[in-house]
Amino acid sequence: MSRILIVFALLCAGLSILTFGSYASPNDEHQGANDSSVQQVNLVVQWNRTLLAIVRTPGAQPATVHPTRSFAILHAAIYDAVNAIDRTHRPYLVRLSGVPRDASEEAAAAAAAHQVLVALYPAFQATLDAALRQSLAQIPDGNDKVEGIRVGQTVADRILALRSNDGSNAKPIPYVFGTAPGDYQSTPPNFPPQPQFTNWSHVTPFALERASQFRPGPPPALASDSYGDAFNQIKSLGIVNSTTATADEALTGRFWNGAIQNYWNEISQTFSQAHGLTTAQSARLFALLNLSLADDVIAFYDAKYTYNFWRPVTAIRAADPGINPETVADPHWLPEVGKTAPDSSYPGAHAVISASGAEVLISFFERDHAEFSVTSEVLPGVERSFTSISAAAEEATLSRIFGGQHFRFDLTTGQRLGRDVADFVLDNFLTPAHGKDESDDK
Repeated sequence: MSRILIVFALLCAGLSILTFGSYASPNDEHQGANDSSVQQVNLVVQWNRTLLAIVRTPGAQPATVHPTRSFAILHAAIYDAVNAIDRTHRPYLVRLSGVPRDASEEAAAAAAAHQVLVALYPAFQATLDAALRQSLAQIPDGNDKVEGIRVGQTVADRILALRSNDGSNAKPIPYVFGTAPGDYQSTPPNFPPQPQFTNWSHVTPFALERASQFRPGPPPALASDSYGDAFNQIKSLGIVNSTTATADEALTGRFWNGAIQNYWNEISQTFSQAHGLTTAQSARLFALLNLSLADDVIAFYDAKYTYNFWRPVTAIRAADPGINPETVADPHWLPEVGKTAPDSSYPGAHAVISASGAEVLISFFERDHAEFSVTSEVLPGVERSFTSISAAAEEATLSRIFGGQHFRFDLTTGQRLGRDVADFVLDNFLTPAHGKDESDDK
């Protein structure tokens, strides 16, 4: 266990950094309360970094629990705790009465975050306790601090209780690989014995009414022209040491070949700090983002294990011109990034999450243009720069072709699914409060 904590400490010290160019805020709502160039430490960002460090620590995340659940619970608790004091938007799940207006939002955020993460990652309690002490040391002592801590702990306990029987602890459903053309099969070169997260579509969504709410239609038939075109595109561009992909395209495939939700949390941290968002604004941004991403994963696993469509590496090695004369087999084909993610192909996770993350950020900041850089999760120190949020999302999506992971139709369908999920969250959750705050009457 000490080895895990050592790795965690190193990750905390060396979190990937994103840089941000000039990007004026579109309206006063998203301006920081202090116009000074020196901003207070944003505790929402600080605790998001703490969770990023945990999930990057080998062995810390349970293999059968998707990490987006932890981010959603963390930020649901932070948001409802801070919003119980701020009261500018509707609560997500927990409404408290009698909360003083002068309670510390920062203390509430830190206490809620600590309470959630200790419950989800008890092996890290000592490190998390130290992080809480550091957070609270930045807040002046007094009744407002004490009250903020109480609010944060209370909300966190309620959020944790509400998610305690959400199906995330269920054992994965045993999977039987298919054998017919188009069926998902274990992929070379490592041939995993079982795919991942076969039960995840049965987890209770955070915002969606059901996992299948935006389930897409099926992938194209193997005999279709659209399948043949997508097949030949990835066969040419996604193979290891491709002679048709440019050096930059091959780098793109490798650059984004990490946990895609981490990239979008990092991007959001950069935007939050660059805009000097208040604690309440940051709490809402990260809650919107991570409620969307958590439900993205539930929704795309519903689709993946509904259609059970084969991965490109299987399709290319087993292609049959008798089914589609445009598809010719290459029995030795392997993807640029080496291995294939251990789940079925349709739709593509990177596409879903990137479309969703971009939708949330563009909606929140009310513009797409931004000059910023992203550091890779898997290529230490390697950055790529962008001039818009949508450009980053598009590149992250197309990277799965260059990495040899997904057909183009996996990605276009995934983008629609991601936007649908994010739009549902944005339209129905954490919306502005109108009129007199109900909690004032209690």
